[in-house]
Amino acid sequence: MSNRWELNQAALNELLSWLDSDRQQAAQKYEIIRARLVKMLSYWAGSAAEELADKTINRVAIKVPEIRDAYKGDPSRFFYGVAKHVFLEYQRIARREEPFDEGIHNPACVEPTKDHAGECMESCMKKLTSVNRELVRRYFEEPASEQRERLAKSLGTTKSALAVRIYRIREPLKKCFSKCMQERNAVK
Repeated sequence: MSNRWELNQAALNELLSWLDSDRQQAAQKYEIIRARLVKMLSYWAGSAAEELADKTINRVAIKVPEIRDAYKGDPSRFFYGVAKHVFLEYQRIARREEPFDEGIHNPACVEPTKDHAGECMESCMKKLTSVNRELVRRYFEEPASEQRERLAKSLGTTKSALAVRIYRIREPLKKCFSKCMQERNAVK
């Protein structure tokens, strides 16, 4: 069972009525706010922007009953403030789940360039079997817990067994990456 809250019709109706008493105007405002959230978040979070925009909207929808009467001003500003918090939370989670940060932040790797990191990662990924390469890509492409659970189910395994499998693939990959970065930086 998921503890993730999803926007339902009642919450959407309340959110729209908070944006504007005219349903048509409210819907237009909602679309404008969502488009701006996606644009803003795409600068910060790239491909995760749409997911984070939806998360922001869900969080605001949850808060509308509490803030409806007390909040003064343009509701879009409230969305943007919540989006900043959602993004910061996303960053914290992404840092914890970053698969190769030990290699990238290794003191022996003096200021690696993005080109070096990309080249090393590509080189090391090519050393994996095509099955493991695809598995790692899919695992880290969508870090949300539910996506990983779906991935595990599609492979006929559990989420924890999948995590162990990824760990076993990742450890030699991190060593390869770190070694490559040290060699590339030594050549500088």
